[in-house]
Amino acid sequence: MPEAAPATHFNLFLLRNFLDSEACAQLRAELAESPTTQAPVYIQGTEGTIHENIRKTTSMHPSQETFDRIHQLLLEQTSALSHHFSDTLTDCEPPQFLRYEKGDFFVRHQDGNPRQDDFDHLKVRRISIVVFLNGFSADPQADSYTGGVLNFYDQTTEFGLEGETGLLVAFTSDTFHEVLPVRDGERFTIITWFR
Repeated sequence: MPEAAPATHFNLFLLRNFLDSEACAQLRAELAESPTTQAPVYIQGTEGTIHENIRKTTSMHPSQETFDRIHQLLLEQTSALSHHFSDTLTDCEPPQFLRYEKGDFFVRHQDGNPRQDDFDHLKVRRISIVVFLNGFSADPQADSYTGGVLNFYDQTTEFGLEGETGLLVAFTSDTFHEVLPVRDGERFTIITWFR
């Protein structure tokens, strides 16, 4: 778990056990059997949404029942997130379910930026959410991953969040961050953005 100072520096909202370990295991099992697609990335001034030199990961598509249940659980955090970030949030985008396999990554980026012109949905994102469905391990272990650290950056500080099963982390969508390459195992997460 992160030290208090970097988490405070980046104004991270951290909620342990947003999903308990059993729920995470069941969801990982369902996702392993779900249809998949390549995860998109939106880059101003470019065509297409698949850019594997920028983002390499897989989107998984669970049952509608699972999707709706997770979406509702995320929406139930609206008040706590509004309070933490001193912002009036109204809803969140449909959640995305991701699997990072060995070698997968996402370079340093922002999830939202009101100054870009090409993608309207990126203008309105205010708070980014990542839910870890399994945890980081320094050495290869079953149901965990090595590498795949979620790094945060600004002009003075870099902070790596290793992740733990069931942890929800929220941060302002204009925060620069990246997912370092996974070295072993599979990294399962849920992501969304509050508006």
